[in-house]
Amino acid sequence: MTTEERFRAAGELYAGLGVDAAGAVETLKKIKISMHCWQGDDVRGFDQDGPLTGGIQTTGNYPGRARTPEELMADMDKALSLIPGTHKINLHANYAIFADKGAVDRDAIKPEHFKRWVDFAKERGLGLDFNPTIFSHPMLKDNLSLSHPDAAVRNFWIRHCQACIRISEYFATETGQPCLMNIWIPDGYKDVPADRLAPRARFKESLDKILSIPYDREKVLVCLESKVFGIGVESYTVGSSEFTLNYAMKNGILPLMDNGHYHPTEVVSDKIPSLLLFHEKVALHVTRGVRWDSDHVVIFDDETKEIAKEIVRNDALDRVLVGLDYFDAGINRISAWVLGMRSFQKALLYALLSPNEKMRRLQEDGKLTELLMLTEEVRTYPFGAVWDYFCESSGVPVRESWYEEVKKYEDETLLKRR
Repeated sequence: MTTEERFRAAGELYAGLGVDAAGAVETLKKIKISMHCWQGDDVRGFDQDGPLTGGIQTTGNYPGRARTPEELMADMDKALSLIPGTHKINLHANYAIFADKGAVDRDAIKPEHFKRWVDFAKERGLGLDFNPTIFSHPMLKDNLSLSHPDAAVRNFWIRHCQACIRISEYFATETGQPCLMNIWIPDGYKDVPADRLAPRARFKESLDKILSIPYDREKVLVCLESKVFGIGVESYTVGSSEFTLNYAMKNGILPLMDNGHYHPTEVVSDKIPSLLLFHEKVALHVTRGVRWDSDHVVIFDDETKEIAKEIVRNDALDRVLVGLDYFDAGINRISAWVLGMRSFQKALLYALLSPNEKMRRLQEDGKLTELLMLTEEVRTYPFGAVWDYFCESSGVPVRESWYEEVKKYEDETLLKRR
């Protein structure tokens, strides 16, 4: 049977559950996921040559890391050619391209330092998201930035974040798509602090100053990301979940949840519906934490599927803004991008193919035995046939055949980088 014939046969089975498989495919084609640039070069960026600091660590030494903007863009092109649909690129501020303009410090970056990224995005119809880079810099002192007791340190990072808002507005204006700008800080203490309140009060004051500059809130969607702990700040993090959620609610910005930034028994999928009741939009960084926030490559696992289900079941495809966030230097970096993006698209398709309305009625009617039965039986429906059709109709390789293209690119390009 051809891919299309298998798809039609699968569609008939799904139709018996009241699910429109063709409609699910068309819906998925319109969904944009933000692909993080930092997987391609192990979060190094182009504005400094020092080590990663601020609770971030990349492990592995697989050959072929992108070393220049040209190499990183070429690698992203290869990955995007193997991923169905047209998406967004998520940039960090340390990916500024100074070229002959001369380097500036992070508190003085301007839109002109990201023009090549805008050109890259516009030529491909991509959107752009952005992040201040509050790590790997001398002004991250004692693992503190926006919460540091020294006003000079705080003001440096305030200026940096304000500059990032202006750059984000430039991105949105040029691409015609809103830019999600996410603030995350690594601030905290390795051991139990004597004062938990003062650092958070300083962080709050810093955020107030960042947001005090004028910007178009339709174009720039500022969000705030929490974390439980990081390397070197195991006992206390300033930007806790309680802090970020309350600040976002009070100040009309978006909360961002990274599903690796919570305790191991917490799941972000369960948090999504609650936040949707109180926020017009919420943002996600989807990763795969193994025992801690280890940022493993996203795969088609249970929590990834549950996150996608909550987005689809709550009719929130236009309200939940999804980006990926992981970095693995132990495997082919292009494969890491393709695996993660395709896996989350699989999760979305799986959710779109679920008989969600029928399941909702069963729950409301108290038919919980039938609900459990249907949940289990749907697992073995021919989801793979619909996924293959989605890939083929999107002009990308079906099933594992995409890996052959990655291996060829590795042999011809990546292994020549020394």
